[in-house]
Amino acid sequence: MSFSIHGLAVARGIAIGRAVLVASSRVDVAHYFIDVQQVSAEIKRLALARDAVNAELQALHDNLPKDSPPELEAILEVHLMLLQDEMLAEGVTHWIKDRLYNAEWALTSQLDVVTRQFDEMEDAYLRERKGDLEQVVERILRHMKGAAQMPPLTAQRRHTGTLQQDLLLEDQMDVPLVLVAHDLSPADMLQFKQSVFTGFVTDVGGKTSHTAIVARSLDIPAVVGARTASQLVRQDDWIIIDGDAGVVLVNPSPIILAEYGFKQRQAEVERERLSRLKHTPAVTIDGHKVELLANIEMPEDAAAALRVGSVGVGLFRSEFLFMGRIDNLPDEEEQYLAYRKAVDGMKGLPVTIRTVDIGADKPLDRSHKDEDHLNPALGLRAIRWSLADPDMFLTQLRAILRSAAHGQVHLLIPMLAHVQEIQQTLALLEKAKKQLDVRGDRYGPLKIGAMIEIPAAALMVKTFLRYFDFLSIGTNDLIQYTLAIDRADELVAHLYDPLHPAVLRLVADTIAESNAQGKSVSVCGEMAGDPTLTRLLLGLGLRSFSMHPTQVLAVKQEVLRADVKRLVPWAQAVLASDNPGEAILL
Repeated sequence: MSFSIHGLAVARGIAIGRAVLVASSRVDVAHYFIDVQQVSAEIKRLALARDAVNAELQALHDNLPKDSPPELEAILEVHLMLLQDEMLAEGVTHWIKDRLYNAEWALTSQLDVVTRQFDEMEDAYLRERKGDLEQVVERILRHMKGAAQMPPLTAQRRHTGTLQQDLLLEDQMDVPLVLVAHDLSPADMLQFKQSVFTGFVTDVGGKTSHTAIVARSLDIPAVVGARTASQLVRQDDWIIIDGDAGVVLVNPSPIILAEYGFKQRQAEVERERLSRLKHTPAVTIDGHKVELLANIEMPEDAAAALRVGSVGVGLFRSEFLFMGRIDNLPDEEEQYLAYRKAVDGMKGLPVTIRTVDIGADKPLDRSHKDEDHLNPALGLRAIRWSLADPDMFLTQLRAILRSAAHGQVHLLIPMLAHVQEIQQTLALLEKAKKQLDVRGDRYGPLKIGAMIEIPAAALMVKTFLRYFDFLSIGTNDLIQYTLAIDRADELVAHLYDPLHPAVLRLVADTIAESNAQGKSVSVCGEMAGDPTLTRLLLGLGLRSFSMHPTQVLAVKQEVLRADVKRLVPWAQAVLASDNPGEAILL
């Protein structure tokens, strides 16, 4: 029977192959009370299991194949860090000592407490780290139960006969495989490193889940958040993954299979053609130079940025250093080494480091962890969070300043809305410089920029430009705040519209005013990486785009085909339209 499953498109392309199911690795947990005299033994049993998992993950990390993507190494490091999270460890001890829960019950109880905090996070990347914590806890539980650490395949691949679909492939022995699972941890992925998988489908996950990150780094089509895919798909079913549309087709007809096979071959030809553009300067037909930058999550992503010919990093998110570190924030040296690694990795090209963008969903200290933050998106987040803890902020600023001694570094401040915030930030930056001077530490010059992601900031763009060297428009949050829509809420996600007239007006006015004052302005949200919007943004005057590395070449192709002098009147017509979504098609 043919049917389709819809999920989130996280890695573009088309994959066709036979389904290989990974059995759910959820561990049944026993729940029972222990005696007081058993408390020490129970805590020790848990510690031994955690140490065993730590050793196992460290071994995987240390023995990664040389051709493994850098993202995989970084993600394993995150899992190792989560293993040492004090909030998790101390919370479990509380359940064992005070409630007399057995270790497994205590561990899952504390997991529930921590994951609820993750669910409240506004930042999508941080919110989806909940899945990483769940994977780490699951590995501990499997060790305590003595279960195998890698999820077993539900069945061996089998061929009970030749189907019509098989006849469309020249060699049945080389039928490609599509991995279908409830979820996949980076460590679990290593189980399949000797096999060639053409795509991934998971029940859970989001656009910034680690399955998605690894799929993009490997340039493998993937659909995540496909709900019950692992229950509906059977072993050896024919699968088509449409990574552009976020659709999974199960047991398609021969006609559909042939159609997607043709699309897949065309896409491969297109990918090969795009790869030849790597060293081609991004210049429009009428001679306008365009800057194509990469967004990166971790220092190791610099390699991916260079592979596609990015001319710098337009957004280096620093949140990975703070994740899961509520009671153990990264010190200056740890941050400095991470920032310098990215700077060195870009080999002299500019790197824009955004100060930490977390907040009410990630309490500053344990005394606030139980506060009821009704709406983290409107609470103490990003620069508000940083200014509320000057010592923490100064630590990050000193680390960024020191990294600037080794290359071109730009400093980007998120979520600004008030002049007072700007003045306080600049004052703290000067204080950080003086602290380094007193210590005799070397640091470099910084260009300082502001994120335009709150409507108030866009409306005050003239004021902002008096204080900053450049602006970066964060369209993801700008759309969310302008339209009062939580893009993670499935009930209203369909109203999240980058082409809403109000959104376009804010973007256009910010670009126009920046250009008028001779200041650099870029777009670093999803709009920048969408090739269907490249011509519109060029027509509105944008000359700097920052996006995921996998999107750079497709956007460059649109730039090379663009004639700005013809796009300007068209873009103004779209801007003036009541329905830009329709006008852009004209």
